Amino acid sequence: MTSTLRSARWFAPDDLRSSGHRSRLMQMGYDARDWGEKPIIAILNTWSDLNPCHAHFKHRIEDVKRGVLQAGGFPVELPVQSLSESSLKPTTMLYRNFLAMEAEELLRGHPIDGTVLMGGCDKTTPALVMGAISAGLPMIFLPAGPMLRGHYKGEHLGSGSDAWKYWDERRAGTITDEQWIGVEEGIARSYGHCMTFGTASTMTAIAESLGLTLPGASSIPAADANHIRMSTRCGRRIVEMVHEKLAPDKIITEKSVANASAVAMATGCSTNAVVHLIAMARRAGVPLTLEDLDRISRTTPVIANIRPSGKQYLMEDFYYAGGLRALMAEMKELLHLDAMTVSGFPLGATLEGAEVHNSDVIRPLSNPIYHEGSLAVLKGNLAPDGCVVKPSACEERLRVHEGPALVFDSYPEMKAAIDDEDLDVTPDHVLILRNAGPKGGPGMPEWGMLPIPKKILKQGCRDMLRISDARMSGTSYGACILHVAPESHIGGPLSLVRTGDVIRVDVPNRTIDMLVDEETLAKRRAEWKPPADRYERGYGWMFSRHIKQANEGCDFDFLETAFGSAVGEPDIF
Repeated sequence: MTSTLRSARWFAPDDLRSSGHRSRLMQMGYDARDWGEKPIIAILNTWSDLNPCHAHFKHRIEDVKRGVLQAGGFPVELPVQSLSESSLKPTTMLYRNFLAMEAEELLRGHPIDGTVLMGGCDKTTPALVMGAISAGLPMIFLPAGPMLRGHYKGEHLGSGSDAWKYWDERRAGTITDEQWIGVEEGIARSYGHCMTFGTASTMTAIAESLGLTLPGASSIPAADANHIRMSTRCGRRIVEMVHEKLAPDKIITEKSVANASAVAMATGCSTNAVVHLIAMARRAGVPLTLEDLDRISRTTPVIANIRPSGKQYLMEDFYYAGGLRALMAEMKELLHLDAMTVSGFPLGATLEGAEVHNSDVIRPLSNPIYHEGSLAVLKGNLAPDGCVVKPSACEERLRVHEGPALVFDSYPEMKAAIDDEDLDVTPDHVLILRNAGPKGGPGMPEWGMLPIPKKILKQGCRDMLRISDARMSGTSYGACILHVAPESHIGGPLSLVRTGDVIRVDVPNRTIDMLVDEETLAKRRAEWKPPADRYERGYGWMFSRHIKQANEGCDFDFLETAFGSAVGEPDIF
């Protein structure tokens, strides 16, 4: 076997241990011609029977293997956690770092020369990328692709966004149970992840703009035959990358992270991009901060007219309009075009020939759907370490707002109150949910799009200011302020708010404050008692003790690059 291959450490030596390695491959029906002098490519597959977003991965794995074989590699499938956003409770965010650890250790501990990462459903993209960055082997990411557009009675339905919309209408009594069932039946028509620009599309777009996918890979609908061809191309390309020694440390740099941040803002990205992009960047040694993201947001307009920031189009339309390559070409003056990509070419070269085919779907910089980027970072006495809002997806009147707080200490408490038509609430109230952060949730669940009270819905109001230390689905919309840090569960200022306190939010000036004097806050702080621990054993116990706050990416402290020296190659005795 070629001595420059990492896998040769397992199979090449003429000793008893390597003989055992070779004989066990032979046990599975292989012989030396299958693996000898060939890069061994691990395909990390997040397929499961409970993940509809990845239902096609059972077949795509064979397409990737075909490409690896065509290029002279030896493919091996390694199943990993699936993290189905729709099924896994209490939240997939609780397990993002678990999958990252699994990916890192699988790659480091096995005879692997390079890897194809198969992901797409929200947390699988950042988790796989984080683990692969830490493992340090050549890697390429294969996005699952968005599902086809939803349909109901001639109307296009968008994942999540229309579910929230029609659920509110059902609660308000404007649609029937039969109509609601029609929405359920029509909103998810194929395998693939959400086809709004939610967290899944956001994170695969970030992976592409970081340089971790082949050009155009993140835009292809899952059910399109081009997705099969892209899968095979990924298999071929990773073999070449192994020979080129093109590893993540040559791709993920300050320039590529800046590119990914700008592209995320231009797409109208999910608020979840913040925690994941910070975590991914820090795994690569790039010290990305909330302030960096806010600075980039202020100079990057939203030009992807895709729901939920846009009003009409979905990811299928985005693909037909030219996809992410066309969007990046449209905003190339804001990008570092010399950043390297897994294609072996710098970003600028991969954008040559990209065209916008529908300038209403992908707008020029001169005609954006929102003049600044998708996200804004607010700070003040309610969130001294920051919080996040998506101005492009909320009503303009709520971007500067002052009103009384209506506080809920738990999701069940909020859920029980929200349908009470005698609830003392007005459209000017500020709904607050606490104890839903990284430790309090646990895992920072997607509870941040608090339902509008039924009383207010019946008055015709469809948006209110809502604040929490939770996250929200990237398919959500509305004036939701999220990721308040530090979280209430550890005594952050959110834990001190009382119903009736006046809250002031000023998105243009990036401030968020409770108008309560310091003497009163000091008294409340002295009275505050820490909640009971969520876990007394197991993974949850470890999670609670090592999870970092939202403004730092919610990675485990011991997994960040700065925590300690890089892990070396495993001993083989």
